[in-house]
Amino acid sequence: MLYHLLYPLHTHFSALNVFRYITFRAAYAMVTALIISFLLGPVLIRFLERRGVYQPIREEGPKTHQGKFGTPTMGGLLLLSAIVIPSLLWCNLKNPYVLITLATTLWMGLIGFLDDYLHAVKKRPKGLVGRYKLIGQITFGLALGCFLYFRPLLEGAGALTSIPFFKGLFINFGMFYIVLVMLVLTATSNSVNLTDGIDGLAVGLGAFCFFAFAGLAYLSGHKIFSNYLNILYLEGSGELSIYCMAAVGASLGFLWFNSHPAQVFMGDTGSLSLGGALGVIAVLLKRELLLLVIGGIFVAEALSVILQVGSFRFRKKRIFRMSPLHHHFELCGWAESKVVVRFWIIAALLALLSLSTLKLQ
Repeated sequence: MLYHLLYPLHTHFSALNVFRYITFRAAYAMVTALIISFLLGPVLIRFLERRGVYQPIREEGPKTHQGKFGTPTMGGLLLLSAIVIPSLLWCNLKNPYVLITLATTLWMGLIGFLDDYLHAVKKRPKGLVGRYKLIGQITFGLALGCFLYFRPLLEGAGALTSIPFFKGLFINFGMFYIVLVMLVLTATSNSVNLTDGIDGLAVGLGAFCFFAFAGLAYLSGHKIFSNYLNILYLEGSGELSIYCMAAVGASLGFLWFNSHPAQVFMGDTGSLSLGGALGVIAVLLKRELLLLVIGGIFVAEALSVILQVGSFRFRKKRIFRMSPLHHHFELCGWAESKVVVRFWIIAALLALLSLSTLKLQ
């Protein structure tokens, strides 16, 4: 909005020429997200507390978590506000990359909101039934996959996926690309949801992932840099770096209130929207495979659940003391804050590794 209002005036006021620079708008999108978080956070927390919107604590979870009862949930509304508002203010709203990402964020956030509302407000033990949640995710992923396949943002590259560490090498999925998009969105949103089990973990990991994608988006959308690095040039994708930095700011702002001991939980409203956003950005940047590296902790958390369920079903034995993975380490004696910080360190290393693949190509 500010871009559309102020940049056209740069012919009269030369100082407004700064709005043409993605780096300028990305920095201020992050600052705006932080300010929104700090201003709205206390207001939202008080509102949720007055309404009694509390997160039920799973009885089968670690016993140390029982003390968290009474902590309000649905804090994902703060995350969504701190991502969407700066994006609307600082992004080029005619850019298809931004519009698709915002649509995905809001759709996944809506699914999460329905689940949180039924769970925490209406006090339905199961919230939104799992199959309905999956239907919503799969339907959107299928629709987006069809759109990107039949109306690709880059002519001739609709079904392509870049392969990390290899120069100019791509996989052409053909019609199966539609299925790939559906799987990426569904798997990523649910993986972040599974990871959101201890204070500050998921949102902190998300900040590292969005920061890595901000760099990838900027370089992919810059013709000179993309040619120098020998990566696929995606005209217009640089605008995604503004969205990503808004997400970094929103994540850090939410972490202010969500760090241990948490004053508010993000709930499915936040976790599904963050996961959906990460998934769609990877799809739009043709980095679906690299997402496995950038979001390596999320992948490990999801795999731990799959392996645990499979092992118990077929072998009647557990692999981990408890899944997802962060609970296993808690039961091994790690303090909650130690699990979080160590997972963050790994996430930082994975983000650096993912960015290093650009130079290795």
